[in-house]
Amino acid sequence: MTHRCRFPALLLPFALLAATPRVERPAEEQLRALLATYETSLNAGDAGRIEQLYAADGVFMPAGFPTASGRSAVRGAYDAVFSHIRIAIHFTVDELTVKGDVAYARTHSAGTATVVATGASGPEANRELFIFARGANGWKIARYMFNKTS
Repeated sequence: MTHRCRFPALLLPFALLAATPRVERPAEEQLRALLATYETSLNAGDAGRIEQLYAADGVFMPAGFPTASGRSAVRGAYDAVFSHIRIAIHFTVDELTVKGDVAYARTHSAGTATVVATGASGPEANRELFIFARGANGWKIARYMFNKTS
């Protein structure tokens, strides 16, 4: 066998690797990762990171605060929330449904909330509804609202 014949044979595994289509994570896995990032950012009080998780026309409907429409308003609403309370919660996904480029998640959360002004801390529990939209930049939060469990 000549050197010429061995060289293409050595390149064959690389050619097959390059020809293998890129496998994208399933939508449910991507959405669970988005929710985990949201939880981490929420617990860190990181309004800037949360803003980036929303669609450009995203809407945040927090209990006890006005509805915020659009990323800038969403950022302001989270800044307002974090100026009053700090939270340490965990989300549990109760239902996650994907239909094309739209999805929704019904969740519940539990943990603690601490009042910034006083330092008083107590249990925090909510029910949440997330609506997601998939665009050019992947999945984003399109609509989000929550209310107390009791």
